Amino acid sequence: MTASPERAEQLRNRLAEVRDRIARAATDAGRAPDDVALVVVTKFFPASDVRLLAGLGVTDVGENRHQEAEAKAAQCADLGLRWHFIGGLQSNKAAAVAHYADVVESVDRPALVPRLARGAADAGRVVEVLLQVSLDPPGRDHRFGADPTGLPALADEVARTPELRLRGLMAVAPLDDDPALAFARLAGIRADFLSRHPDATILSAGMSGDLEAAITVGATHVRVGSAILGSRVGVQ
Repeated sequence: MTASPERAEQLRNRLAEVRDRIARAATDAGRAPDDVALVVVTKFFPASDVRLLAGLGVTDVGENRHQEAEAKAAQCADLGLRWHFIGGLQSNKAAAVAHYADVVESVDRPALVPRLARGAADAGRVVEVLLQVSLDPPGRDHRFGADPTGLPALADEVARTPELRLRGLMAVAPLDDDPALAFARLAGIRADFLSRHPDATILSAGMSGDLEAAITVGATHVRVGSAILGSRVGVQ
């Protein structure tokens, strides 16, 4: 599929707006804009959009469905992009994801570690890993991400696996919570995590609607989809 000039202009304008938001949020937080990397989430959108984004300087692309991610990474293999797997990861797909994902941001349980390691070894590569931590308030079921109390053991498991490289944390603010409060909890979790793993400095947090709040508490990466690519009509 060949992208239209209108789509190229649309992506250019929206990307510029998001980059400006990131720069302003970083400056307001007393940080350099270059301290915050942008991962553009292209789920549900075609490889032609990925090519346009690469031409606009995007280097990191996020996907959350294995089948789509695998196909898109293959179609865009010539672009030299860094592929981030950011969705919930099924154990039986982990090895396959490690074949193309440079960064797996959604490691939330020990069972994923040997499967990712096997896939990385088969592909002859080292895969970077972020641990996804739950930001649900205390007393609530942890629907997404690891319970913070389980992070030390999970981090140690990744750190001693040679095919994987522990790089930091990832989190998503709960839909029914104030992002600022959720990310404030994340800042505390991260401080404890860094005391144990000081080299794992990546913090992937913040999306289209709450990237400013995430940058305020130290996010090094934000994952933005709809603010750049728009809403995909008919997608559930």
